[in-house]
Amino acid sequence: MSVAQEIREEVVSTVRRFVEREVMPVASALEHRNEYPHALVDRMKELGLFGATIPQDFGGLGLDVTTYAMVVEELCKGWMSLSGVLNTHLMVAYMLRTHGTDEQKQRYLPAMARGEHRGALCLTEPHAGSDVQRIRTTAVRTGDSYVINGSKMFITNARYGTVYAIATKTDPKIDPPYKGISMFVGEKGPGLTVSRDIDKLGYKGLETCEVNFEDYHVPAANLIGGKEGQGFIHVMSGLEVGRINIAARAVGVAEAAFASAIKYAQQRETFGKPICEHQAIQLKLADMATRIEAAKLLVYNAADKKDRGERCDVEAGMAKLFASETCLEVATEAMRILGGYGYTKEFQVERYFRDAPLMIIGEGTNEIQRLVIAKQLIQRHKI
Repeated sequence: MSVAQEIREEVVSTVRRFVEREVMPVASALEHRNEYPHALVDRMKELGLFGATIPQDFGGLGLDVTTYAMVVEELCKGWMSLSGVLNTHLMVAYMLRTHGTDEQKQRYLPAMARGEHRGALCLTEPHAGSDVQRIRTTAVRTGDSYVINGSKMFITNARYGTVYAIATKTDPKIDPPYKGISMFVGEKGPGLTVSRDIDKLGYKGLETCEVNFEDYHVPAANLIGGKEGQGFIHVMSGLEVGRINIAARAVGVAEAAFASAIKYAQQRETFGKPICEHQAIQLKLADMATRIEAAKLLVYNAADKKDRGERCDVEAGMAKLFASETCLEVATEAMRILGGYGYTKEFQVERYFRDAPLMIIGEGTNEIQRLVIAKQLIQRHKI
């Protein structure tokens, strides 16, 4: 076994033990109370997970994307919301280490790796989700700083985060519009307001907020990469990692739902035998397990391509599309197998059922994924 493989197995096993011993016993209670998991987040800091993909030169674990996907999968078997704390944070870190200036990397990445800084990506706006280039938040240069005005929606880590990657328009009139997007990194201060927490169907315990910027000043040195108009490129590269994360989340939740279903199917009896011996249930279990395995392979394929430094928007889109649809289907089938019990809060299947739709919507809807996949396939197979 290679050293890299040994490290991967050690990291994944450590996270699996953490989930089994510390997350699973408390997840449902925290989720039903919609309570932020401060103690679990602190433990993730201790385990070094806030620095999972941050290079060792900056104090992180330096994990490859494949290992990170496996970590996310394990976390989501216990409670999907925990992975959300890491995903946005590490997307911000990825943009900084890939596109940031040397000074920006030194200033932020070590503290982010330790979990002292927690990152939030301020991208979506009330009127601009999938159509990123239509954002209206502006950044105007005034001397040695920029003044940011606008509003952001559905921001993870907004309330408990300390570092914000903010997508803005530095040139609102340029055509095409995406060339006017610039990314800034900022910290909490005057002009930045977390205005409200958004109540959600699932994905509870983790804050999802609206954030307003009103004459919010950031130093010109906080323009990521030091050059205007590069923000769209920064965002798209980060979203590749984000979509792999979402796909891995979906696999983890689907595996948890399947585990609940196959356990219950062996314990519940009808007509004198366990329901797992009825063909109707067997067909469901076979389809569920097969789709999960296929989804997992798609995730690892996309992650491997990202690790090799190759463009993987098609592969990440395919993984996100298939894994998220699989997750919802498996969660629904698990609820059907449990019957009435699956609809109660006494079993965890109802949580998986509520969490699953997020993966279909998050990091670009599945409709957008299909368009991205199709456009790139046409380019790859052009005649």
